[in-house]
Amino acid sequence: MRRTLMTISAAGLLTLSMHAQQPAAPPAAPDPIRTMVGRLDLENYKATVKGLTQFGDRRQGTDRNRAATDWIEAQLKSYGCADIGRIKYDFNPPPPNPNANPTPRPPADPNAIPTAQGGGRPRGVRVRTGVNNDPIKQPDEKLRALNMQPTTPGPREEVYCTKVGATRPDEIYIVAAHMDGHGWGEAANDDGSGTALVMELARVFSAPDVVTDRSIRFALWNNEETGLNGSRAYAAQRGPLQGKEDPPGSRRYPEPKWLGMIQHDMMMFDHGMPRADGTVSPEQRPEADVNIEFQLTSKFVAGAKELAWALHAANEKYATDYPAAVGSRMTNTDSTSFMDLVPSVSLRENERGVQIGNGWDPHWHQPTDVFATFSDQDFRLGLNAAQTTLAAVAQLTGARLK
Repeated sequence: MRRTLMTISAAGLLTLSMHAQQPAAPPAAPDPIRTMVGRLDLENYKATVKGLTQFGDRRQGTDRNRAATDWIEAQLKSYGCADIGRIKYDFNPPPPNPNANPTPRPPADPNAIPTAQGGGRPRGVRVRTGVNNDPIKQPDEKLRALNMQPTTPGPREEVYCTKVGATRPDEIYIVAAHMDGHGWGEAANDDGSGTALVMELARVFSAPDVVTDRSIRFALWNNEETGLNGSRAYAAQRGPLQGKEDPPGSRRYPEPKWLGMIQHDMMMFDHGMPRADGTVSPEQRPEADVNIEFQLTSKFVAGAKELAWALHAANEKYATDYPAAVGSRMTNTDSTSFMDLVPSVSLRENERGVQIGNGWDPHWHQPTDVFATFSDQDFRLGLNAAQTTLAAVAQLTGARLK
């Protein structure tokens, strides 16, 4: 048997010794944004939606709407969210004129299908949509009784709170949803799902170990269903105050300069196009995604497009289950109140005018928009939208952990 001899020079021994003495590379520091995204939880999200549904459809101008507003404020306080306030405004729509003589119109086509406007050219199968105003269509007697009080004109209120930036408190991103609904259900998807998302983000960002450079405002609009009145009131009242210290020299900015507005509306339903008979699949479609929409005709379209793609990139990196898709047909939700004032986008838009407005969601404004209608797949879609917005806003505001 031959023995192989190996010789190592003195220089070689020195080199080996130096390598042996070098310390191992330190492990990479945990990604603070991934840590924050991990604090979002499906059961917490579902519990917040469920909490909102205890107030029925939360129709504006009712005691149940006011009770829901108080509940939202109490929850935000429990999270430690700072600068909690309310926007107050009056909603007094003109009563119908019984003596009005409208311009005669040609007879309606009995076979025509009403469709939403502003979202692009409809494609595929379309079915009728509308708002249910018939209490008898709600089979749950307890829920029917809860929703029985009619709306009345008068004062309105909506809640917001703020994560104040550590180094740039004079700049802010608005993260929002509308808390009112109608249709004699529980408004679980429209828009308990968006309201719960915003509240969950307020909870995570308000944790004592989270620091952001820029500020974040979490706003829960009222009166969206009547024409975006609550968000319009906020824009009118607070817009002129942007970037003004109060008192001067205090580094306190009651309304920091708006950098972007992100709306969340109907986060949970993506079941695909209606079948030929008008029915919709009870299962979420395999290719479900988080829609991120900007409006191509807005004055801030360039900034809105940039904001939309920032959200898309955040989804790619941090969302756990569902991808994002960017579109240019944002319409008929509260981001419209801001789109000519600041870059604005809407999540889970689902190409509203093309799809939802043409019957792709049979629960829209209907008695079936209740918590029990939705599966964990549906709720998880909403959670992925929350992951998307949280990660993007954390990047845009310079979020970190102490």
